[in-house]
Amino acid sequence: MSSMREFVKSIGKFVILGLIYPYQYRKYSSLPLERKKVVFVEVRGEEGFVGASMRQVFDRVAADGSWNIRCHFLREGVGSRKENLRRTMEMLKDVATAGYVFLSEANNAFSRFEKRPETKVIQLWHGCGAFKKFGFSTAGLRFGSSRRQQEKYPLYHNLDLVTVSSPEVIWAYREAMGVDEGIIRATGISRTDVFFDDEYVKAAARKVRENMPAIGERKILLYAPTFRGDVSRAQAPRMPDMEYMRSRLADRYVVLMKQHPFVKNRPAVPEGCGNFLFDVTDSLAIDELICAADMCISDYSSLVFEYALFERPMIFFAYDIDSYDDWRGFYYDYDELTPGPVVKTTEELVKDIEKFEKIFDAAEVRAFAGRFMSACDGKATDRILEWAGMEG
Repeated sequence: MSSMREFVKSIGKFVILGLIYPYQYRKYSSLPLERKKVVFVEVRGEEGFVGASMRQVFDRVAADGSWNIRCHFLREGVGSRKENLRRTMEMLKDVATAGYVFLSEANNAFSRFEKRPETKVIQLWHGCGAFKKFGFSTAGLRFGSSRRQQEKYPLYHNLDLVTVSSPEVIWAYREAMGVDEGIIRATGISRTDVFFDDEYVKAAARKVRENMPAIGERKILLYAPTFRGDVSRAQAPRMPDMEYMRSRLADRYVVLMKQHPFVKNRPAVPEGCGNFLFDVTDSLAIDELICAADMCISDYSSLVFEYALFERPMIFFAYDIDSYDDWRGFYYDYDELTPGPVVKTTEELVKDIEKFEKIFDAAEVRAFAGRFMSACDGKATDRILEWAGMEG
């Protein structure tokens, strides 16, 4: 029965990606190109909200006033398949006559046709660096589909520019995406530009504290892990023992927990930790939290690359490092890559937090940022728009 379901699923995928989407694109690409038309494609974001990965570019283009801007919110993995099909068809209709297309993340709607050469398609990202594997790099691992399946419906087809955070990681993106190295450029990641805006950073940090008056004068520990399992069934990792952390740290710290957006069933705040641990997943943006946090506790999340720009302490709570490495894998040796202590128990975590209270040498974090974030300097959006020929 399962093999029959898989067969029917594969036929449906071929009909949509291999027949319907290419037909829709070709039908409308016969119309004249609108050079001043810019399409922003938000793959998973909220309806009507251009997310952080595209916000800087969107605001700049919108401020110009001379562009015909179209936004599409595919809501992939959220709505029904029928609704996703409808949204994607509308998106392809617009893309077929656009001069420029910006993608928030990977999308295989473009996988089975060749776009018109006059259209420039630019892949932006929410993450930086090269941490856990993705794309072709996961072929053969439990996390990824087979290379044959990925080649049949490639996620990174028809791209003209892929933006990355530094020259150091170009090799990893080329391996993962299966694209020519020439289209991968260390322009910097557009969404990081805000971290070089002093007014934004101050306002973001102030907003966090004003929205969370219970913080008081205490310092902020940002707990921001990545998800476990497949994207469609993402689960939260095991939390550190928050009762123990509260007993040792609550007079000086609060923990703001930001779970990955893929995680639907988030862990509850343990009883007795209500004035120490706060789940801010739905109430505060990760960029705001990065600006406000005095210390970051993560595991395998790419947010540590952005956080490194602030040269503040990081601790890596990697209790399941061996199984995670087997399941998904990393581009670099984990222990050598991480610019901070790697711990597996809550006791170790608390000891390192208390150690950082007394002494913290930012040199390791600074070197990490220099290696993986060298193109992120507050001017990434300038370089992206300049490359596209959209300024001047």
